Amino acid sequence: MSARNLVTAAAAAALLTACATGPDYRAPSAMAGTTGGFVSAPVAPVNADQPPADWWRLYQDPALDRLVTEALANNRDVAVAAANLAQVRASLSEARAGRLPSTTVSGSAARSRQPNPVTGQMVEGDTFSAGLDVSYELDFFGRVSRSIEAARADRDAAQAALDVVRVSVAAETTRAYADACAAGAQLAVAQRTLALSEETAGLTRRQLDAGRGTGLDVSRAQAQAETSRAAIPPLQAQRDAALFRLSVLVGRPPAEVSPEAAACTAVPQIAATIPVGDGASLLARRPDVRQAERRLAAATARIGVATASLYPQVILGGSLASAGGGGRDFGDQVSFSVGPLISWSFPNIAAARARIAQADAATQGALATFEQTTLTALQETETALSAYGRELDRRAALRRARDESAEAVRLARLRQEAGLDSFLTVLDAERTLAALEAQLAQSEAAVTSNQITLFKALGGGWERGAV
Repeated sequence: MSARNLVTAAAAAALLTACATGPDYRAPSAMAGTTGGFVSAPVAPVNADQPPADWWRLYQDPALDRLVTEALANNRDVAVAAANLAQVRASLSEARAGRLPSTTVSGSAARSRQPNPVTGQMVEGDTFSAGLDVSYELDFFGRVSRSIEAARADRDAAQAALDVVRVSVAAETTRAYADACAAGAQLAVAQRTLALSEETAGLTRRQLDAGRGTGLDVSRAQAQAETSRAAIPPLQAQRDAALFRLSVLVGRPPAEVSPEAAACTAVPQIAATIPVGDGASLLARRPDVRQAERRLAAATARIGVATASLYPQVILGGSLASAGGGGRDFGDQVSFSVGPLISWSFPNIAAARARIAQADAATQGALATFEQTTLTALQETETALSAYGRELDRRAALRRARDESAEAVRLARLRQEAGLDSFLTVLDAERTLAALEAQLAQSEAAVTSNQITLFKALGGGWERGAV
């Protein structure tokens, strides 16, 4: 091909580029009704400020702060996600290498024995050859650039996937610590209830010995004490499970439980209103939404990669070779070549168009996934807000009921000691108080759990400055 023809072919290819590289990616616009305030915000004590990255510090618990920091540094799921990110980054480097020329160096040496065409005698000799091949793809149709674009989006999606894991680890570490503390608090309530029941049983025995009570009263009081005792082992098991889960989250074996969590008997709480922002800030912050958007970008770029297969692949190549015998003869035979190589699988255009259709369908699926992820993020946040606010109302009602029940126990004991009521009245009042104490302790734990669920839904904790 002459130089003029080569320039003409290159110009024609350049003219085709605009229609051959697939669609340019544009981030999807926000869906209607997804960027305003949260509809469930009025039912919970929250404000429109932006939540902090290190939201767990709002509990003002140094032990919790240390555990979350340790978990983000040592958790194995975080390590797996980081390794996946490193793998995808290497794939991006591989795609970028497509812009560089490829070279091949070859060399050979041989000793041969063959007859001399003049004398007919066998002659032995050495031959040597060396070669250098260089090729470079002229990216007229955007195959390489779209491949790099897709790989870059894959890298961003892998980074977002790592951030998703960091959000989960921070939240679940806080939850495991809070569950251990809640189990400790409920154990303290159960032990107080048991002590009270044993005190009542001892009182009934003394009254029986003094001739004032009955054997029925003693049996009922003892049964109440044993019922209180039976409530303790399940709570101990709950605390152990929370401690073991916490150990694994921070990268330790279950045997190495946190001493601070094991000794905790007060459920961590946030007294102030919780900052939650709005829908727009939520979608910008949630890493799973960002991950879905980056996957959509990668799928869109792969349409361009598939579209480029409809057109010729133009490779500019050159080679240099030298051959000859040993000594001074080597290098006497030198050859070189340079020019374009055009390959085009035009007889199988149907396969290329099928690949384009596959890439387009994958992009449509990625768009639907992005929209669903957006809706799910809003749903999780609204649900968490509602659950948190409703549980606060339940806890307030339980506190009032507990206080009234404690007063009822006091009055029942006074009336029983004065002979105005039977001992059964006291037992019923104490049984009611014990049940309300247990429910209140469970509600305290549920409030904290709902707070953690809310923070997890808000998507904080992945930021590099969060620890």
